[in-house]
Amino acid sequence: MATYDVVIVGGGPGGLNAALYLGRGRRAVLLCDAGTPRNAAAEHMHGFGSRDGIPPSEFRRISREQLRAYPNVEVRDTRVGSVEKHEGGFRVALGDGSTVDTRRLLLAVGMVDVMLDIPGYKELWGPSIFQCPYCHGWEVRDQPLGVLLTEPQYLDHAAVIQNWSQDTTVFTHGAFAMTAEQRERLQALGIGLEEQRIRALHGKDGHLEAVELEDGTRVARKVMFSAPPQRQSELVTRLGLALDEQGFVKVGPVGETSVPGISAVGDMTTRLQGALMAASAGAVAAAMMNHGLIQEDADRRYTAVTGKPPASKQKPH
Repeated sequence: MATYDVVIVGGGPGGLNAALYLGRGRRAVLLCDAGTPRNAAAEHMHGFGSRDGIPPSEFRRISREQLRAYPNVEVRDTRVGSVEKHEGGFRVALGDGSTVDTRRLLLAVGMVDVMLDIPGYKELWGPSIFQCPYCHGWEVRDQPLGVLLTEPQYLDHAAVIQNWSQDTTVFTHGAFAMTAEQRERLQALGIGLEEQRIRALHGKDGHLEAVELEDGTRVARKVMFSAPPQRQSELVTRLGLALDEQGFVKVGPVGETSVPGISAVGDMTTRLQGALMAASAGAVAAAMMNHGLIQEDADRRYTAVTGKPPASKQKPH
């Protein structure tokens, strides 16, 4: 049975950058990629220095190609099934039928976006429905934009979107009752408001054309910004990792989860989601994970030579 220092679950920017750092740290690494990236519907990545506008598939291809320089890093196109605590780490069952042992586990699996039950929403997700204005706002600047907000605490997001286009309309989909103060603020800012439920989103070839309301009215829009509900992957649920009140995995300063030996990075840990942030978190978690493994190995060598436990485990006199 193969044994690794670290098994990384997830082949997006967070997992790929973690693999790069751990590879350069001379660790035996297995990167497992199920082949279902969260940004699969996106045509381009933006805001990533030196890679602005690159298709996500091309980013992954280049990153994998560069990992080939490190023979201690293995990449497999496979899903991770079960993970069990094992002596010295974890035993990981893979979707290709094999089982491996690892000293540490690093999760970079992202979140699952739950598509809203509005006709046309799923089909337009990616080409015309976006979450992040920093990722996609520049390309649609000054066009007729919509903002789908189903919770009142996020109404201020409308002013954020308006930064990219003065022609911005909020759609509440009938999810909550607006207060007079909230309506007054939107009106003062010049932001349109539609409170009816949305019957359907109409478009052609992935391009949004109009939002049809419950009474049949159609509001012409080119793009919709929307943050659908998110949930953790089944693997995270099975591992029983502690989550915060928003459903993200609770992590420490360098990605440590509630289960010793397991770290998590990227979208699964924060609402601040994006390729660059995930890659950065992957680098930090990987470096600190490597430092921990180095100290663990140093303690073992010290004990083998001296017959004494490491200083951190010695009882005070």
